[in-house]
Amino acid sequence: MRHNILLWFLVLLYTSPTVKAIEVVDVELQLLIDISGSVNSSEYQLQMDGYKAAFESSNVQNAIINGTNGKIAVQLIMWSGAAQQEVMIDWTLVDSPVASNAFASTIDTLARPFSGMTAIGEAINYGYSQFEANGFQGLSQVIDVSGDGTNNSGMNPEDARDEAINAGVTKINGIVITSNQRVIDEYEYNVVAGNNAFLLAPATFEDFQSAIEVKIASEIQGVAPPGNVVVSIPEPNSIVLFLTALSFVICRKHKSHKELL
Repeated sequence: MRHNILLWFLVLLYTSPTVKAIEVVDVELQLLIDISGSVNSSEYQLQMDGYKAAFESSNVQNAIINGTNGKIAVQLIMWSGAAQQEVMIDWTLVDSPVASNAFASTIDTLARPFSGMTAIGEAINYGYSQFEANGFQGLSQVIDVSGDGTNNSGMNPEDARDEAINAGVTKINGIVITSNQRVIDEYEYNVVAGNNAFLLAPATFEDFQSAIEVKIASEIQGVAPPGNVVVSIPEPNSIVLFLTALSFVICRKHKSHKELL
C-alpha cells in the first residue's frame, strides 16, 4: 500500500506542469512607445536612444537597486494605428546595473515594425491586459505612454484609460514630445490617471532624452518628478481639500460682494 502511494506521488511529481514562482518587484513598468507616422526616422531614433540611455544611467539604475525589493519588471511595446501594437521586449526582470545595461542593449537592437495612424486608446487597451499572468507581482503597475499627436483612430483614450485603472493598473503617466497645446490637453485630460500620476512635455525629441530618464527614475521611485511637470494628479484627499478651500474662497467673495451692495 505504501509502495503504491509513493508510486502515485512520483507519477504526479513528474507529470504535473511546472508552477513558476511569482517574482515580487517594486514596479511593473510598461513602456508604450508611439511610432506613428508623425514620428519620422530621425525622431524615432532619438526616442529610442533616450530609452536606451535612461536604462544605462546611474539615475535609473540607482532608483532600481535602492527600491524596497531592489528590482523591477519592464515591458516595451511599440504602437501606432488601431491594429498596430507589438510587444518588442516582453516582461524582463531588471535587478542590477548589469541587467539594466542588458535591457538597454536590447532596445538598441529593435527595428521599427510599422508606422501609421495614432491610436492612443487602442495602445492602452492592448497594454493593460499584458499585466495579467506576467509572472511578476509589483507594488505598483505603471503604464508609461509616449506620443507626439492626438488620437485619430480606434477607441477613445479616456475609455481605455478608465478600463485600465478599473482593471488594477495603479497609474498611467504620459510624456508628449511637443509644445502643441491640443496634444498636451489630450494627454492631460484623456490619458493620465491614478494617484500622483503625471505628464511631462519636452518640446523636442532632443529634450525627450533627458526627460525620459527623469521620468522612468521617478516612476520606479513612485514620485512625480520635479521641474517640467505639466500636470500631477494629487491624492483624492488632496483634491477634496483643494475643492473645499476653493468653495470657501468663492463663498467669502460672494458674501463680500453682497455686503458691498
